[in-house]
Amino acid sequence: MILKSFSGNLAKLGLLLSLSIFLSLILGCSSSTIPTYVQEDIANAIQDIANKEYKMDVKARLVGQTLWIYLPVEDLFTKSPKPDKYFERFSIDKNEESFKDGTLKLDYLIQPIPEEAKYQEYKYNKDVVEKMNNVWKILRRVIFSMDHSKTGQPKFFCLVTADIKNGFEIKELFYQLDLKKVSYEFISWGEYQHRAIQDTNISLEIIGDKEGRHLKYEDITMDDFITRQIQHRIKLKFQKPEVDKNADIDKEVIKAIVSTVRVYGFKDFEGVELNNILTKKKIILNQAAIWEKPIE
Repeated sequence: MILKSFSGNLAKLGLLLSLSIFLSLILGCSSSTIPTYVQEDIANAIQDIANKEYKMDVKARLVGQTLWIYLPVEDLFTKSPKPDKYFERFSIDKNEESFKDGTLKLDYLIQPIPEEAKYQEYKYNKDVVEKMNNVWKILRRVIFSMDHSKTGQPKFFCLVTADIKNGFEIKELFYQLDLKKVSYEFISWGEYQHRAIQDTNISLEIIGDKEGRHLKYEDITMDDFITRQIQHRIKLKFQKPEVDKNADIDKEVIKAIVSTVRVYGFKDFEGVELNNILTKKKIILNQAAIWEKPIE
């Protein structure tokens, strides 16, 4: 079983592989001319199009303002004949965020380590990539054809691609305006990758689950999204990595917070508390300080 041997590389693979391998098809799709959809019909519409036009069995569920799409596949990854080389410069032993009573709290333990070259031995299965691309085309087709005069549209989307043979999955959470902005090239693919939150999961519950029963479906709020995106940006910053090994870790964490808050014009918070577990340094910033911080 791949599940056990592959577990150590899955998180790294989820960060290293570019979303553009399937998002690039979005720009090639023309606007749909089919009748418009209303929000309460969107889940059924996506399932019907996937089944009738692409012979794919996907499950879609609308929970509040969050649309979940579950894509069961087999052999999500395959061995790469030419492994990609990458470098590790930091260890992330803790990266936890919480939002309570108007305060965003961050506990982190991030430290530089001797730089080491490693190789990514797996890549996306091309057949699975095609299915993922099809889901993106269906989603764009439906979302961009919704009848806004009758109802609104989902604010958040969560695409879960689950390897039901080997027991792991990749989850992508993104904001509807970001999908539109990248589709019309208002933001770059690189920026979109920072905004779309990617998580990986390994579980025996995934094996054989064609319906997505193991998932905990939830309605994502903007507070949730902001908190998770900050965590995601920090992970990219130090695990990809995007910063020099001598970078000021506290400063880089603050930059991730400032970038996220400003991108979404988020002001529904009172302050931020940072706790660097390694140095035992605590930093408290109010909302005004976050908005006044320069992004270097």
